[in-house]
Amino acid sequence: MKKVAILIETKNGELKQSNFGVITAAHGDDHELYALLLDGSGAEHKATLEYYGADKVVEIASAEGPWAWNPVIWSKAVIRALQHLGINTLLGLTSPQGKELLPRIAAQLDAPLVMDCTAVNLTDQTVEKSQYSGRTTAILKIRGAHHVYGIRPNAIGSQTKPVAAELISFSTEVDSPALNVMEIKQAGAGGIDLTEADVIISGGRGMENSENFAVLRKCAETIGAAVGASRVAVDAGWVPHAMQVGQTGATVSPKVYIACGISGSVQHSAGMKTSAMIIAINTDPDAAITKRCDYFTVADLFEIVPLLAGKLKAHEG
Repeated sequence: MKKVAILIETKNGELKQSNFGVITAAHGDDHELYALLLDGSGAEHKATLEYYGADKVVEIASAEGPWAWNPVIWSKAVIRALQHLGINTLLGLTSPQGKELLPRIAAQLDAPLVMDCTAVNLTDQTVEKSQYSGRTTAILKIRGAHHVYGIRPNAIGSQTKPVAAELISFSTEVDSPALNVMEIKQAGAGGIDLTEADVIISGGRGMENSENFAVLRKCAETIGAAVGASRVAVDAGWVPHAMQVGQTGATVSPKVYIACGISGSVQHSAGMKTSAMIIAINTDPDAAITKRCDYFTVADLFEIVPLLAGKLKAHEG
């Protein structure tokens, strides 16, 4: 039976929902799935992980316990666990953490690495990912002794596959002589991570200034959404780069993407075209985004967004 490892991510002690899509991508009748955690929370999350199909839940730590975040130490520890368990295939999220760990792991294993995959076939060792600003989808055939894949968050829907998982503790000693993480500073959008969000409401040139983004934030709070922006808004200094959606920003796949005052350039579309539903609000009926959305309204966003927030608030009540 083929052994497949999934690098599980947590945030504030909770499992990221996008992990379940990665586990689903690894499902297979001849696959034994190993969920790898490095924060000491394996026992806490075992029931949830086995509900989605993890056959083994592996806690990786030192003899003294879990390590603080250090990408060099964490990547070395994952490699030790893979070698100990005899696993040649690793999947993880193409997230900020995944972008730190997966390339390091692939480099040390001399393994092929494909990031931002939207589909994966572990039997044929093929993956799909968008190319040329989302204009086409490439199917890549992977060869090598090891395989490392980064899955685009929310690109693959989660499916449950209940099993009875075994909890495994793996202890190892690794160090990081060249890199010591002294402090982690969180800066940027705050709130819900764009790549993890089920709903995103984004603003572009039509927002006019930074203060007007408060309109989007108020609506986002009502529906539990994340707030994003186009490159125009970021370049104008209205919002930080962490909020940018697009080819040079975050690539997102929410269930609903609401574009407010965004023209719909190819660059921006490349970052959100895999959204399940795209809704656009724009005063220009000929804006490019009208050809890239499911629903479109020709209207002033400063009238529509507060109205939307009010309706949703009333529905919630």
